[in-house]
Amino acid sequence: MAGSVTTHVTEIVLPGPVESDGLEVRIRELPAPGKGQVVLRMEATGVSYAEQQMRLGKYYDQPSFPFVPGYDVVGTVAATGAGVDPALQGRRFAAVTKIGGWASHLHVAAADLVPVPDGVDAAAAETVVLNGVTAWQMLHRSASVREGGLIVVLGANGGVGSTLVQLARHAGIGVIGTAAQRHHDTVRQLGATPVDYRDSDMYRQIRALAPDGVDAVFDHVGGTGLTQSWRLLRKGGTLVNYGTASAKGEAGNAALPFLKLIARLSAWNHLPNGRSATFYNFWAGRRRLATFRARLSEDLTQVLRLVADGALTPQIAAQIPLGRAADALTLAESRTVLGKVVIIADS
Repeated sequence: MAGSVTTHVTEIVLPGPVESDGLEVRIRELPAPGKGQVVLRMEATGVSYAEQQMRLGKYYDQPSFPFVPGYDVVGTVAATGAGVDPALQGRRFAAVTKIGGWASHLHVAAADLVPVPDGVDAAAAETVVLNGVTAWQMLHRSASVREGGLIVVLGANGGVGSTLVQLARHAGIGVIGTAAQRHHDTVRQLGATPVDYRDSDMYRQIRALAPDGVDAVFDHVGGTGLTQSWRLLRKGGTLVNYGTASAKGEAGNAALPFLKLIARLSAWNHLPNGRSATFYNFWAGRRRLATFRARLSEDLTQVLRLVADGALTPQIAAQIPLGRAADALTLAESRTVLGKVVIIADS
């Protein structure tokens, strides 16, 4: 398709803080890609915690309504703009977009594209784009856990959690993973020792499994349990928080739980006990855009290579067509699934 040809695009629009069935479908013409851009024909996108919070207007730094959600996407280049190698057309790439992925076609900066290895299915690749980079960077950059270490992963059945467990086991790191009882067999198969997160004695059980403490705790929940996560660390250990799921649905300013969290982590970092606490922010360092893109590409390439080699198995909860995005969002929010809910192109 030539760069001057327009494309009819189907988009799922989040008009405001609505229930899942309040999503709107918009069909419009997508202009030709601009300088440095491509048109990506979506093959797979997904539902992450971010979209769930955006639906409520509770995601920190989200755009004003209305907008098209969709944090990451995998697709084929259908057109290239000025300054972009036309040879990219017809090739499959992954990209992190923050918004815009829930669409049949979208503009993406060519510099944000990461090649998907041959033989890796679009849905499988999608499952490890945002989740895979997040897990990889938290494990190897934020916490720098070494071979032989021991970590705790809260929500080991989730999209990030299940990926984090596998990456850790591949690196020779032991894992204790929390999950609902019904997911324990799968968590064991992934290589972690499961603990029931609904058990009021969950943290006591973890301490019994790791009496000397752990090297890192990966906590997406926040809230009152964060102190318990901090206490699990041995000297030199790191608490990595990457969300405030406990605050989901709470009324009030979307930034307030986040700011309270940052203040708490900062205070813990100043305690003279040899432990550290950090908040993982996917977009940290984006002001140095070239460096940020290079790091993202390097880390995602590593994750996708593990998928291609069979060392990392993407956990796909369901594949639901774009036209049923409301069903996909409802399923993801049910908290009953293992892995990531993937939205695929309409047939």
